[in-house]
Amino acid sequence: MIEPNRQGDVWVFAEHEDGNLSEVSLELCGKARELADRLGVSTAAVLPGRDLDGVTKPLISHGADKVYRVQDPRLEHYRTLPYARVMCRLIDKHKPQIVLYGATPLGRDLAPRVASEMRAGLTADCTDLDIGDYEDKGAGTKHSNLLLQIRPAFGGNIIATIVNHDRWPQMATVREGVMFLGEGDDKRTGEIVNETIVFEDVDEIVRVIERHREPRTVNLKGARAIVAGGAGVGSKDDFGLIHDLAGAIGGAVGASRAAVDAGLVGKEHQVGQTGTTVRPALYIACGISGAVQHRAGMEESAKIIAVNSDPEAPILSVAHYGIVGDLRTVIPMMIKSIKERA
Repeated sequence: MIEPNRQGDVWVFAEHEDGNLSEVSLELCGKARELADRLGVSTAAVLPGRDLDGVTKPLISHGADKVYRVQDPRLEHYRTLPYARVMCRLIDKHKPQIVLYGATPLGRDLAPRVASEMRAGLTADCTDLDIGDYEDKGAGTKHSNLLLQIRPAFGGNIIATIVNHDRWPQMATVREGVMFLGEGDDKRTGEIVNETIVFEDVDEIVRVIERHREPRTVNLKGARAIVAGGAGVGSKDDFGLIHDLAGAIGGAVGASRAAVDAGLVGKEHQVGQTGTTVRPALYIACGISGAVQHRAGMEESAKIIAVNSDPEAPILSVAHYGIVGDLRTVIPMMIKSIKERA
């Protein structure tokens, strides 16, 4: 166990594939910059891989003061053990106080392995992070400037704030899209620190024989307009109205968890706490009641239009414009109006 180092930096694990940084890593660089400024420390990104020259600069432009770069042929493709070795050795050496990972399939695999090895706490799937104080009333001690790790709990019915005051580094995985992604500042300068890690034979027990990648068919995060349907749409056939409206405005198709669970549309379309967090310029919610789990994933949209037959539906409380009516009547009228103005 590493003793708390209150002067340690705030770190981000930089996830990348085939020369492309994941957006969540850049989102976390911006958040790490904010947290580090409040703590009066620096930020750093840990970048393992091979041929990394093209992926270093964006980390600095989005807020990192240092990039710990580990280049090795064994790190060309992600494998749990070599990547965990990199993280653990660098944490041992530099003793950061906070380490953040994206809550991606890769981050959800790597972070628990590192937390177990370092005997540190880990909070998964955070939706917000802050710095604050904590009083341990049982021990009669107070702790200042801790990482407040905020995430939904009990199926989204409450928001829990989790602290870790005695087993550091404080570590968290953070959901994609919940942190603001800025444009970056190409004029920012930072330090690139090349690190060498000595691997062990056990790190090679898993090898990559072949890689198969399926292209992403739905890009909700990148969509400027989203039309989302809920269980209130009723059937797969009626869900075609959602596709028709999305096509009319050039938007993507989204859905609530209830619609996905009912088999109306695939999970890749799901918006919300257990789906994708989105911030489009326009979000049209059709037949969605507006449970807190769904609102958590879309309520920061620039403009929200809700179509619902229930005038008391919670979604109307967050919508900028609400239409109370049967979506089977309203949506065709909307499509007709859009086409007439085109």
